[in-house]
Amino acid sequence: MAEKVVIGNAELWLGDCREVLPLLPHVDLMLTDPPYGIGIDGQKQSTNRNPKHSRKAHDFLGWDTETPERLVFELLRYKSNGQIVWGGNYFTDKLPYPTKGWLFWDKGQRGLTMSDGELAWTSFEFPMRAYTLNRVALQADGGTEHPTQKPLQLMAWCLGLVPEAETVCDPFMGSGTTGVACAQLGRAFYGIERERKYFDIACRRIEQAYAQPRLFEDAKVGAGETAVQGDMLLPANA
Repeated sequence: MAEKVVIGNAELWLGDCREVLPLLPHVDLMLTDPPYGIGIDGQKQSTNRNPKHSRKAHDFLGWDTETPERLVFELLRYKSNGQIVWGGNYFTDKLPYPTKGWLFWDKGQRGLTMSDGELAWTSFEFPMRAYTLNRVALQADGGTEHPTQKPLQLMAWCLGLVPEAETVCDPFMGSGTTGVACAQLGRAFYGIERERKYFDIACRRIEQAYAQPRLFEDAKVGAGETAVQGDMLLPANA
């Protein structure tokens, strides 16, 4: 049985998105980061001479053993006007159609063992865009409480690309970063998470976000972003 918690303008569900999504209203935007199926769940602690680059251990819960089935991606499209799906390169056989509107998170950390960047598939036709933000920005968010947690600034940037999206859903909510960004930007949010541990973390973080002054008054396309055309990186306002 799914459990619902309402915090401010956010409706948070503990349950399986395949069961909960059909119950939710149609939204303007799906902004999500599904499991990649690469076994990152239960990552071990790693230490670095610079403590900002260290990562803490996470309990194995079994959520990253495989990618969601095609039906889930079809449901995301059916329940929303537009979609931004992080890790899109892992789901190319399940996403509905090719797109030129890819997003790239440039982590700005060459020479380290972790990935230099991540890709997001979108349903939009804007030129490919890149956003440069070092992964250590997660430390400003209180550290990584989920193995694939995205920085708050990155999620705010994604929302800024779709300013008309007043209602947002993340069916793989994790630790709730998308919901925190929505709270800070005044967007209505629906979040779904199946793991109790991360659901409770998301509830806490979103509740704290509503209790604090808004950090992002206007997350327009701008700082840290480049538009990618051909083989050239151009300023966003080019």
